[in-house]
Amino acid sequence: MSRVDWQQYCSNEFYDELMAAPGMPREAARMLCDVLAGFAPSELAERKTAAEIAIRTMGITFTVYSEGSMIDRAWPFDIVPRIIPADEWRRTEAGLVQRVEALNLFIDDLYHDQKVIKDGVLPAEVLAKSVNFRPQCVGIDPPHGVWAHICGSDLVRGDDGTLYVLEDNLRIPSGVSYMLENRNVTKRVLPELFSSGRILPVDDYVPQLYDMLVSMSPRHSDDPQVVVLTPGIYNSAYYEHAYLAQQMGVQLVQGSDLMVDGDDVVYMRTVRGLTRVDVIYRRIDDDFLDPEAFRKDSVLGVPGLMRAWRSGNVALANAPGAGVADDKVVYAFVPELIRYYLDQEPLLANVPSYLCMREEDRRYVLDHLDQLVVKPANESGGYGMLMGPHATREEREAFAERIKADPRNYMAQPMLKLSTTPTLFDGRPEPRHVDLRPFILSGQGSTYVTTGGLTRVALNKGSLVVNSSQGGGSKDTWIVETEMVETGVVEPGLAETRLTETGGY
Repeated sequence: MSRVDWQQYCSNEFYDELMAAPGMPREAARMLCDVLAGFAPSELAERKTAAEIAIRTMGITFTVYSEGSMIDRAWPFDIVPRIIPADEWRRTEAGLVQRVEALNLFIDDLYHDQKVIKDGVLPAEVLAKSVNFRPQCVGIDPPHGVWAHICGSDLVRGDDGTLYVLEDNLRIPSGVSYMLENRNVTKRVLPELFSSGRILPVDDYVPQLYDMLVSMSPRHSDDPQVVVLTPGIYNSAYYEHAYLAQQMGVQLVQGSDLMVDGDDVVYMRTVRGLTRVDVIYRRIDDDFLDPEAFRKDSVLGVPGLMRAWRSGNVALANAPGAGVADDKVVYAFVPELIRYYLDQEPLLANVPSYLCMREEDRRYVLDHLDQLVVKPANESGGYGMLMGPHATREEREAFAERIKADPRNYMAQPMLKLSTTPTLFDGRPEPRHVDLRPFILSGQGSTYVTTGGLTRVALNKGSLVVNSSQGGGSKDTWIVETEMVETGVVEPGLAETRLTETGGY
């Protein structure tokens, strides 16, 4: 087996995140490509094995429901990071902040005056048939006017090099723990690359999350009680729930650990008695959050929790009802929402979308199902969608009937030529398609964006399916400074220290 030969690496017609052409790394990736090319095959294999051992030792797992076994699997990870230049990321970060600010204003408007509908910006039909609009939330004012405290927006890059927003996840977005663990594993297997100081750190997410949660506390206390509420060990994201609670130093609880008293105050059951809870980072869907307010048969939630929230005695992140904007039909209106609420032009582009509730769009979608990706409005994790070019005729015909029966529930997008990035197979880099999920925190007068995010990679050749729940993998995401080192603004080795101290770039 030969060393890594970048002359042999070719992504054909796709934009590649690391290589501008065979043998020609992009500027921000040059250092990484040079180092990998210098590894003997045995050394590269050892580093890959070291990553697999680290993942098992650190207990980084996830669950795939479709396998039916409900057994945790080791997190699939590739040691070759995906790289984004820092100057491009700064523009992307500004676009994400703009987007989430508009979405929070939109959610607040829907639960109050609904001016966006009265002014004709959002069709009334979209709200009328929204499955995640919660009438129980009408008129409520959450702390600081924020509904979606944690947002994960998925980004993809097309063949023209443009980063597009693919969708916004505002209910209980997952994956940030894997972003953090990917960095920890990569530091173990490629430590020499971090000595340059050009790779921006990601380790300030947890303190930012904790500070944001504390700022929501209804009680003015120096030490408010924050907890993470999980559905339990059988949830696919349980690893993440436990990880975030452990990293923040707060309790991980299930619904049975909490109670609401007659004064609408939430308490946690402990061996020393009841302890009042101020802030709940809930990882349970609205439907199961409170059997008094939503599904009566839920045994995962806490009876009376909505009463406590409405009374202002406890803060919930994300706020119930935030999922009304986590709708793939609403997504298509986000550029207009940015113009409406912020009087600004969107900094990030949407993927062109067809809404099946519009007759002209629906006819086009039905006539071009073999060329489009069709998504139901409120599914997640890659479930329930049609990949038209890869579907059989029978599957397309069945999907057409679903669209005709409920046009409001479906939207479609062209099959983008997603960007690729080198991924190791048998000791050689092969192009595989990727997406990116940055996480955005919205709190008291500030918005924080992770430095990069979770890069998900399709492990099967030619596949565009990157979701871990559908067999995808992951890799570290590096935001790399290029100008600072070459211009001498910051000397190699100093940048990371300074950036860590300032909490970002």
